[in-house]
Amino acid sequence: MIQPTLLQPADRRLAAAAISSILILGSARLLLDIFKTNHQPHLSTIHNKPSPQPIFLSPADRRSFSPAKCNPFEGQWVWNDDHNVTSSSSPSPLYTEDSCPYLVKQTTCQRNGRPDGAYQRWRWKPAGCELPPFEAAKMLDVVRGKRVMFVGDSVMRSQFESMVCMVQAAVPRGARSFDRVPPRKVFRAGGEWDVTLEYYWAPFIVESISDHATNHTVHKRLVSLDAIDKHGATWKEADVLVFESYVWWMHKPFINATYDRYGSPENIREYDVATAYKVAMETWANWLEANINPRRQSVFFMSMSPTHLWSWEWRPGSDGNCFNETYPVEPAGRPYWGTGSNLQIMNIIGDVIGRLRRVKVTFMNITQLSEYRKDGHTTVYGERKGKLLTGEQRSDPKNFADCIHWCLPGVPDTWNHILYAYLLHSYRS
Repeated sequence: MIQPTLLQPADRRLAAAAISSILILGSARLLLDIFKTNHQPHLSTIHNKPSPQPIFLSPADRRSFSPAKCNPFEGQWVWNDDHNVTSSSSPSPLYTEDSCPYLVKQTTCQRNGRPDGAYQRWRWKPAGCELPPFEAAKMLDVVRGKRVMFVGDSVMRSQFESMVCMVQAAVPRGARSFDRVPPRKVFRAGGEWDVTLEYYWAPFIVESISDHATNHTVHKRLVSLDAIDKHGATWKEADVLVFESYVWWMHKPFINATYDRYGSPENIREYDVATAYKVAMETWANWLEANINPRRQSVFFMSMSPTHLWSWEWRPGSDGNCFNETYPVEPAGRPYWGTGSNLQIMNIIGDVIGRLRRVKVTFMNITQLSEYRKDGHTTVYGERKGKLLTGEQRSDPKNFADCIHWCLPGVPDTWNHILYAYLLHSYRS
């Protein structure tokens, strides 16, 4: 097992400050999204499910990914140019900032002034197999008549927006729509598919005072460790659920929480984060066991998205962060693991998922492959409090670079490509 480097107390305080300042961006981003929708859309959750249609499986589809034979999370990043894209691989990027109208300014690094674009051209190649080529229409065929819901924080929101961008070009303009009604965003592919891709804001998965999509603060956190039904009422009808929850837990080593289902002020106590996370994930697991129909519904859990806050982790002796990084970390004979990824948290969720009896959850271990991508973050080419950074702020990357969120197109596209591989394999089986 990879052993993480332990942070000293001073470094922990720096990490907390960096994470909290960057998380504020998510709140401002959601607030701006509300203003973009100047009408109250009708978000139907009832699908007249189309009759199943046969899907053509190419030879590349049939001979490529099988989770029983290949671990898609072990491999390497390979440079993708016009000369090495084969029939069994996908081009990188799968879309552009200009081709996808649903990207938010927080992730459009090129449009925001990032001078290099190499971070878009790397393709993940598993060690023992090839991922099936990503085909937007085939992805929609696989989930025809279904609701696919992404649940989590602003990192998960980027994964949702990535998937929308990966499929939207296959949908005729008049048959697609995008609505924002916090805590949800909904992309609908109508016509022959009747598919919805949805995002649901729930940074802790369980209920908390941070559940309002715009009216919350990172610095003041209070989590109801055994309350989840309010969220679950929206989740339970989804056909595919993709969960993620990590960075909001890591603001400080301790967190205020209740364990009485009502969040009563008199029952607030301070928990260490690992204990609180374990209790919250057990609440989530119990909800799955009680509400998910494994014959109809599929559940995935994304492991933690790594941060790249200190360049000394991959370049000893340096004193920067992810700013101006233009290439992935070179493994140097062993897997790279940064201090921003907590193995204790990963082991907790792995243990909780392993103890499920009735429901199967596929654990998407995207942490290690994303660890190498120090070059993929928004750095100073994103937003802070809903506004692009000023010239003065951009000239101070040590204090203003965002090394948590990712540029799009970028790393989250790979997460979705692997998710597509699992869904296609499940359909194939």
